Amino acid sequence: MTMRERMHNQKVYFCNDNELVIEQTQCLEVLYDFNHTRPSEGKKREAILKQLLAEVGKECYIEPPLHTNWGKHTHLGNNVYANFNLTLVDDTDIYIGDYVMIGPNVTIATAGHPIDPALRKKVAQYNIPVRIGSNVWIGAGAVILPGVNIGENTVIGAGSIVTKDIPAHVVAVGNPCRVLREINERDKAYYYKNMEIDIE
Repeated sequence: MTMRERMHNQKVYFCNDNELVIEQTQCLEVLYDFNHTRPSEGKKREAILKQLLAEVGKECYIEPPLHTNWGKHTHLGNNVYANFNLTLVDDTDIYIGDYVMIGPNVTIATAGHPIDPALRKKVAQYNIPVRIGSNVWIGAGAVILPGVNIGENTVIGAGSIVTKDIPAHVVAVGNPCRVLREINERDKAYYYKNMEIDIE
């Protein structure tokens, strides 16, 4: 099995492999172009994003700066919005569904390193895909760790560290992130504390 194959099969591999470094550098060159566009260059940003990422659905918007290890391992559904300083540690696949909202300073990481110090010294790494369902809202400063799956319609509170799967239709918060409550009928009437929704 090659290092590239190990990279995408949840195996330990060495991320300083020369072929991988060359390939990754090419991706980072495209990322540099995206992050140096002007605010008025929406069409250019869109074109570069489609070149950078594996998949980009309709009406997606990512606010620069974007930080990503590869770019080409990230899959976006339709109507994905990400605020500034999104970090995608996409050494293997990240799947993001439709209508996902991502707050500023969020990290989504597929990569980890062995606990054994001798292996870490050799730049050993492993990667496990992350999957985020449709209509998820990830609050500012949240961190999504390798192998996590987040169910549709779920809200991840700001600053949460998501270490394990979170089901659909819940509000989950904390470090480690855990389910606070299910999304319910009250959420259709109130948008924040006791503030009533007065618009449809």
